[in-house]
Amino acid sequence: MNRRTLLRSSLFAAGGFLPRTFAAAVASPRYETPDVETANGKVRGVSHDGVHVFRGIPYAASTAGENRFLAPRKPASWTGVRDAFANGALAPQITPPPGSIGAALRSHGEQNEDCLVLNVFTRGLGDGHKRPVMLWIHGGGYTYGSGGSLGYDGTNLARTRDVVVVSINHRLTIFGHLFLGDGKFTGSGNAGILDIVAALEWVRDNISRFGGDPGNVTIFGQSGGGGKVSTLLAMPAAKGLFHKAIVESGSTLKQASREDAEKTTRAVLDKLGLKQSQIAELQTMPMAKILAASEGLRWGPVVDGSALPHDPFDPAAPGVSADVPMLIGTAATEGSFFAPPELLSMDEATLRSRMKDRLGSEADDIIALFRKRRPKAAPSELYFTISAFPTSANLQAERKSAQGKAPAFLYYFAWKTPVEGGRRLAPHCIEIPFAFNNVWQMPEMVGTGPEIQEMADRTSGAWAAFARTGNPSHALIPKWLPYSSGQRQTMLIDSEWKLANDPNREERLAMARFTRLPMF
Repeated sequence: MNRRTLLRSSLFAAGGFLPRTFAAAVASPRYETPDVETANGKVRGVSHDGVHVFRGIPYAASTAGENRFLAPRKPASWTGVRDAFANGALAPQITPPPGSIGAALRSHGEQNEDCLVLNVFTRGLGDGHKRPVMLWIHGGGYTYGSGGSLGYDGTNLARTRDVVVVSINHRLTIFGHLFLGDGKFTGSGNAGILDIVAALEWVRDNISRFGGDPGNVTIFGQSGGGGKVSTLLAMPAAKGLFHKAIVESGSTLKQASREDAEKTTRAVLDKLGLKQSQIAELQTMPMAKILAASEGLRWGPVVDGSALPHDPFDPAAPGVSADVPMLIGTAATEGSFFAPPELLSMDEATLRSRMKDRLGSEADDIIALFRKRRPKAAPSELYFTISAFPTSANLQAERKSAQGKAPAFLYYFAWKTPVEGGRRLAPHCIEIPFAFNNVWQMPEMVGTGPEIQEMADRTSGAWAAFARTGNPSHALIPKWLPYSSGQRQTMLIDSEWKLANDPNREERLAMARFTRLPMF
């Protein structure tokens, strides 16, 4: 399949296309517009090269006005056929400045509070087959991002792996995580995660009509999306709505306490000139004013005792999801994705100075330990490797394995991108183009060449195999054994894949004393 054909099949993934623009594009007989009846009404998508795509389907009602800060509510039904040609609105957010790589992962389009929408990619409509469902939860922390970004387009994954891919938008930043206490606003600190629960309920009720199996749903997410997956694993409301989970560079052991969340709320009220007794006024304020009040504050789920009863993976893996297999991993040099140019070519003195700020008196010993296995590594590579050491991922896998009820599979993605002369190393997000089999539309991140597609075949094959069976092993990679505390089996992903037992033992023991470090 050539690049032009693939681009045509996914041409609406980037967002910003209005239905009338799409209508002109699909006038060609190469396209079909199939209808599917959902629980709320009929939707019309587009089919091309064997994949049916439906965009912007509402899975819950608008969150504006009286619904702001409340748990998601069911969407209104409609009559006739609703066009599902274009991505829906983005959740209100403050988008960070552009980076030099990963442009296809960025969000584009209108922002408003009627943002609880999803996209579906499938090979089968009404054919009687039950395909594994893979529901993607985007990254961007809890403050920005969209499931409709070009790099998250599920067309090629659905086509090549015969899975049903669902991508979603959900509330972010202050709208998704402002903790307003109990009573009317119970759950407000976790509204964005409750949105994902609502999307999973939509999948349960509707996905069979799109060729998917509601009894075999995998949630997967990267960075903040991995944190959301970690959190969903500890939420009683999500129990039974998904059956497998993939956490990519987002292993989260703890979330914010009520006390920390209350401090954030007080800061917001102070910015807006409100007293605690005036909280209800937040539902009538302009969206832009509230969004502006969120700047400079940290947002995310809250251990509120109700929607999220306890920390996700501390001190142990959550019992509510003990029967859910997990696939967990990180990239080798996460922070090199975000880093400014000067940090990508630092000298030895800068390495030691910055590591002392992070590791104190143990910095020189840690540097020497990591250099022992990497004698030719430049100072910047050592810096990013140490900063990204996967302590949280290791602990998540260890605690999941200790339950003894469902397996955890651990990976370490060490493949180095050739872009920018290789100085980005193995950065945050690097596995996404391979997992989605979308390398052709992200050359600024992974480069080009036949070996790129080979990596995509292996990675997307592993992710889809895990979604299908609960084990990521398939014919193109070594047999992948589940993690155990005795062997600590880890798949080392590079140009060649290798399963190794406790591959970073000395480094793991040394770094276990430190909490998770900032990426750069």
